[in-house]
Amino acid sequence: MRFLSTRGAPPVSFTTALFNGLAADGGLFVPETIEPWTASEIARLPRRTLTEIGLRAMRPFVRGELDLAVLEAVVVEALDFPIPLVKVEPGIFALELFHGPTLAFKDVGARVMARLMAALHTADDPLTVLAATSGDTGSAVAYAFHRVPHTRVVILYPHGRVSPTQEAQLTFFNDQRTNVRAYAVAGSFDDCHRLTRQAFADDDLRKRMALTSANSVNVGRLLPQSVYYFHAIAQSPDARTVSTPSGNFGNLTAGLLAKRAGLPIDRFVAATNVNDVVPMYLDSGRFEPRASVQTLANAMDVGHPSNFERMAWLYDGDVAAMRKDISGVRITDEGVRTIIRDAYARTGYLLDPHAAIAYGAVKLRNGQHEAEGESKIFLATAHPAKFAEIVEPIIGRAVDKPAPLVQALARPRHIVRIDATYEAVRSILTS
Repeated sequence: MRFLSTRGAPPVSFTTALFNGLAADGGLFVPETIEPWTASEIARLPRRTLTEIGLRAMRPFVRGELDLAVLEAVVVEALDFPIPLVKVEPGIFALELFHGPTLAFKDVGARVMARLMAALHTADDPLTVLAATSGDTGSAVAYAFHRVPHTRVVILYPHGRVSPTQEAQLTFFNDQRTNVRAYAVAGSFDDCHRLTRQAFADDDLRKRMALTSANSVNVGRLLPQSVYYFHAIAQSPDARTVSTPSGNFGNLTAGLLAKRAGLPIDRFVAATNVNDVVPMYLDSGRFEPRASVQTLANAMDVGHPSNFERMAWLYDGDVAAMRKDISGVRITDEGVRTIIRDAYARTGYLLDPHAAIAYGAVKLRNGQHEAEGESKIFLATAHPAKFAEIVEPIIGRAVDKPAPLVQALARPRHIVRIDATYEAVRSILTS
C-alpha cells in the first residue's frame, strides 16, 4: 500500500508516512487505494470480535511492510479494552469509546500507533514524538508511549484551556524519570498546532533527529479509528446514521474512510460546538478558518481543523458531494448544559460535553434522511468524570471517578509552562 499527499507529492510507503507525519509538500497522507470489504465480510461483522475487526481493517494499509503475526500482536495488545454499544433511548445508541487507560476515544488510535511505531522503527536514533493537544490526545499519547523503548514524547497543550482532570493526566509523568513530557503553552490549541507544524517544516531540525507526529494528521493514529465504526455496525447492523463530535475532524475522516471501504453508513453528522467552520462550509461552500473560541467541549475548540484537507481530498473539493454524506450541526454551551441535564433526567444516561454535542446533534437530525426504524449511533468520546467540574453542577450530584482518574488526580501536578513561540519549542526538542 502506498500513501499519497493531499497536495500532490509522490507516493510513499506506510512506514514513511507513519514516521514522517506530514508529506514533503506539507500535505496530509491518504491511502492511494481503499480496499473494499466484501458483502460477506460485512454480513459477518456481528460474529467478529473487536480485535478480529481491527486486524481486518488495518491489514491492507501495512501489507508488505509488517508481518501479519506482528500486526495481530499490535492490535491485540492495543485494543485490550471493551468498546460497547449502549442503548440510551429507543433507536439511539452510544458507542462508548472511553474504556481505555485514559478514558477517551483517542486511546484507540494512540495505542495502535505507538505499537506500530515500535514494531517498524529500526533506526539507532531514538524517535521523538511531537503532539499538540486540545485535551485528550496528549494524555492518550503519553500513556500509549510511556516506557516504549527508543522513544521520547513531547506534548504541547494550551495552558488554562484543558480541564483539571485532563491536565492531571497530561502532567502525570512530568515528575518522573520517563520518556514523556507535557508543556503548557501560553496560547490556544491552534497555537500548539501551529508550533508542531513549524517543527515538522524545519528541515534542519528533521536532519538532527527522527521526529514524528502523534496527532490525527498522522495516518498511524487516523486509520485505527476506522476500526470502531466497523465495530459499531457489528453491534447494530441496522444503524445507518453516525453522529461524531468533531474538532480537528480526524475522527469523522476515519469514518469516511470506513464508508469508502464498504461500511454501510448512509449519513454522518458532523457535530461541533461554536467552532463550526465545517458546518459553515457545508452551508455556504466556503472554508473559512478562524481563531478558536473556548467552550465547555474543549477538545473540539479548533478553528482550523487540519483533517478538513483530507475530507476535501476525498470529495475532490465537491461540497455538493460532501453534503450527500455529511450533515453539520452546531451546539452552544447552553445547549450542552440542557442536553446533559435532559438526557440524565429522562434516561439516566450521563454524557460528557463532547458526547452531549454528538447526542444532541443526532436528536436534531432525527427523522431526516433516515428510513423508518433505522437505529442511530453517536460516539461517546470521553468518560463524564473527566469533565466532572462541568457535569456535576448540571446534574446536581458527584460523578463516580474510575480508578485511573483517582490515581492521576491524587498526584501533585508538575506543570511546565512555555511561551507560544517556536524558539521555545525548538529549544525543548534539541535539549
